[in-house]
Formats: sequence, structure tokens, C-alpha cells
Amino acid sequence: MSVHIKTLTVAYGKTQVIRGFDDHWQEGQITALIGCNGAGKSSLLRALAGLGPMQGAVAVAGVALSPEEQRRQIAYMPQDTSAQSSLTVLEVVLLGRLGSLGMRLPAGIADEAMAALETFGLAALQARQLDEISGGQRQLVFLTQALFRQPRVLLLDEPTAALDLRHQLLVLERLQQVARQRGTIVGVAMHDLNLAAQYADRIVGLNGGHKTASGPPVEVLTAENLKAMYGIEATITLDAQNHPQVRPIRAV
Repeated sequence: MSVHIKTLTVAYGKTQVIRGFDDHWQEGQITALIGCNGAGKSSLLRALAGLGPMQGAVAVAGVALSPEEQRRQIAYMPQDTSAQSSLTVLEVVLLGRLGSLGMRLPAGIADEAMAALETFGLAALQARQLDEISGGQRQLVFLTQALFRQPRVLLLDEPTAALDLRHQLLVLERLQQVARQRGTIVGVAMHDLNLAAQYADRIVGLNGGHKTASGPPVEVLTAENLKAMYGIEATITLDAQNHPQVRPIRAV
């Protein structure tokens, strides 16, 4: 299974923010989107999830999807998870399986949701209202909801932005595990280039709505590409696992 994106263009009024984007995302892999603020990462993810205006085609397993089918088959978690809600943490996670919920919860589904919360150490918060927990905890709850949905394609916009270092690693390790074990196609917008290098199978660089580079991290995270995308000088070294490590030097 794969996601094939063909000549995807996103415009708000007369302003194009994504311009003729083409790419191919394979099952079982994490594709990280990188680029400076305003490069188009969030707009691209929203369009792929069927949540924003777009031209072009998005196909899953060779079948072109309508916006309604995109929303049904593709799970999306936005960067901003600060929406106010009086739902409990457990209820928010259960909404990930909204299509299978009725007047009564199916047998065992609440236990599954609790197990999903335990993955990120959130089980003790299951009865707390969403408004009563921290921003980082709220981000983990919505990530748990997205994973609990068990989608074919999972899109995440800066899922580690509000998290401490330990939880950043836990989240990315969990996404890698889900991709490998379930064959889920994962697309994630990231600002931390070293974490992207460590956990992503592929990196796609965006600049001004254009795809400027794509491939394995070692091929994309070069001094030349980073200067073009971010306007910085940087040195690149390889760690013991051959992951590139970026050390910014100065803005240019």
C-alpha cells in the first residue's frame, strides 16, 4: 500500500502555498516534512487529510480519493490541540473509533482505550476533563486518539512540539513501531532536524510551497540543502547509526 500524491496545489485566494507537489509515501515508513515557517508543511498535511482546498490527486493503494474518502481513511492531528472541551481524556480517545460507537460501548473497547493511554503514561488521567490537563498532556491525548483509530494513513503536525525530551522520544518510538507493525503510512511535520534524521525513513524538504529535496535523511540533510531551505550555515556529522546530525552555525 502507498499514498501517491500528484500535482497537489493549495491556494488561499490568489496565494499559492503548495505548488504542484508530487510524492510517493510507502507503507511502514515515516516521511518527515521539514522547512522553515511558512514553507507549506501544515497546509500540505491538511490538504492530504481532506480538510483544506486543493487541486490535484491523492490516491491510497492506487485508488484516487474524494475529500470525503480522505477524511475517512486518513487520520490527522493538528499542531494546535488547545481546543476547549469538557470531555474526559478517556472519552476523547474513544472518539477515535466514533464509527463503531453506538448507544452502548462495544465489549472491550474501553479496555483497549485504557491500554492505549497507558502507552504514554496517561491512564491515571482517564477521568480528568481535557480542560484540566496541561498542553503537553493534551497533545499526547490527541495523539493517542489518532493511533486508537488505527488508520491506514496517519498525518501529524508537529506532534512533539509541546513535549519534554522523554516524551518526544516515546512518541517517535511509538510512531516508528506503529509504522513497522501495522504497515501504517506516517507523515509528520517536524522542526527538530536531528529527531527527523533519527526516526524518519524519508525526509521531504519544502521551500515556498515547492518540494526542494526528498530521500533518506543522509541525502536530504546536507549543508547545501539546509542553506537553501533555512538560510543557515551548518555542519553535518554522522552518529554511530549513520544518522546525520545537524549543528547550526549561523544565519546567512
